[in-house]
Amino acid sequence: MATAKKAAAKKTTASSSSSTTKAAAPNAADMLNPLKNLKGMTDRLQNLDLTGSAGKLLDSGRKDLAALMQANEKSYQGLQTVVQRQTEMIKSAISEWQTAAKEMPGKDAKANLAKLDELGRQSFQRAIDDIKELANLAAKSQADAFDVVRQRIQANVDEVTKLLQRK
Repeated sequence: MATAKKAAAKKTTASSSSSTTKAAAPNAADMLNPLKNLKGMTDRLQNLDLTGSAGKLLDSGRKDLAALMQANEKSYQGLQTVVQRQTEMIKSAISEWQTAAKEMPGKDAKANLAKLDELGRQSFQRAIDDIKELANLAAKSQADAFDVVRQRIQANVDEVTKLLQRK
């Protein structure tokens, strides 16, 4: 009789421990079943308290899009400024060379070569200065656009920090 009780106790313990291990660790077939995984995920998501979170999420997305649009606008305006300034520089150089070409006939060859040499040096120096100016304009434009995005990222970090501090 005692052995029968021990055997029944072992059988009960074995069946209860096997049922708890099945609940705790799903088998491979359960893990590969996407519908079962999806159902478990939806159950967990339904239990979350998201009161007001959807509105905050939409508002945050709207602010993100506005910041991107503003950054793109600043970048575009900067590009327009660079192109405009580059056009002015080219027009100025062309008119300078045209003026020099008009003045050349009638003078001796040495004077013309000296004038062309000086004009070439000045043009080269101006081109270097113009390149620096254009690079600075482009860098400022991109820095302004990046600053808008950086501020929005910082605002997102601050919002998440506030949400995490409440809990």
